[in-house]
Amino acid sequence: MDPRVFLFALATFVTGTAENIIVGLVLDVASGLHVSVALAGQLTAVFSLSFALMAPCVPLLGHQIRPRPLYLSALALFVFGNVLAALSPSFTLLFLARMIMACASAVVCVIATTLITKLVPASLRGRAIGLIFMGISGSLVLGVPIGMMLGQWSGWRSVFSMLAAVATVVLLLSWRYIPTSEPDTKMQLSYRRHLANRRLLAAQGVSVLMIAGHFALFAYLLPYLLDVEALTPEGSAYAFGVMGLAGVLGGYAGGRLADRLPAALALKLVPTLYLGALLSLPFLLNHLLWLGSLMLLLWCCISWMISPVVQSFLIRTDSESSQAGISLNFSAMHIGVGVGTAFGGFVLNRFSVASLPVAAALLAALSVLLAFIAARPSR
Repeated sequence: MDPRVFLFALATFVTGTAENIIVGLVLDVASGLHVSVALAGQLTAVFSLSFALMAPCVPLLGHQIRPRPLYLSALALFVFGNVLAALSPSFTLLFLARMIMACASAVVCVIATTLITKLVPASLRGRAIGLIFMGISGSLVLGVPIGMMLGQWSGWRSVFSMLAAVATVVLLLSWRYIPTSEPDTKMQLSYRRHLANRRLLAAQGVSVLMIAGHFALFAYLLPYLLDVEALTPEGSAYAFGVMGLAGVLGGYAGGRLADRLPAALALKLVPTLYLGALLSLPFLLNHLLWLGSLMLLLWCCISWMISPVVQSFLIRTDSESSQAGISLNFSAMHIGVGVGTAFGGFVLNRFSVASLPVAAALLAALSVLLAFIAARPSR
């Protein structure tokens, strides 16, 4: 594996940490800027929305600007966004800084994913994409807890200062080791071509619905596990750390699966396994806690396998529109997070916490249906 792939993974780790860090700092930010907790929580929502809107625009920029300067400029913009956040005297300026971070993060993630497919042979492409998603999922496991501890020790502003410092190191390493390359004129960029393809559109829907199904439960997993008495408040931090590690392994496992199996088979297999794990959770957690705990880890692992599997499918199915497909898939993932969290909140308010696995399973079942539609060859 080309060592530069790990540098790209580090970049996605840093940008992923920026996206999720507000979850652990929301109370401090609200207190420091004299706003409500609900308003401070929108700093996460604006990041996801800005990322989802920016990702499809990246290939348009990439066909006008060479990948290297575009990637380095995005990292520099990310550093600037974090410095601005650290110095923000008002919520409005911090809100703007989050938008800047998100747009820069979208460029970094999309360019990193497209460049690594050129750095490694086709037989290792899925694993390389999996490493990118290990960086993203790793930000949940390591980046967010580290940021929370740093915020407790020296204030929430120091977290953004830390991100700016680490991103600067990544920028310098990238400037030294990322090679110069020309815009890819051989690969036609056509969103119309991509979205007009029934199989590719269905594959994008798999990402939206499976991730939505995951976050419909995962966003409220702590109250659910406490409700079924599968977890104690004292052990919650440890448990979520272990589940996060399972998610990191899932990103790489999804890449290996995409390399070893035909693209259509891998696309059908992962959502099906995910649905089975999700459906078994309520029974096992209530009756066989030790087995339910293992299934919970497997559920978290499978949830992170889908992104490298879908992106490998998009590349193999239509290489000419793969840049558009990859950028749209990053948007699809963030849309899935928002839809799933909102749907889970609706179910929680209207019914009960025990209904969350059923609601999540409905979305996951739709993702399985779309996976079989996408896998069916066109006539």
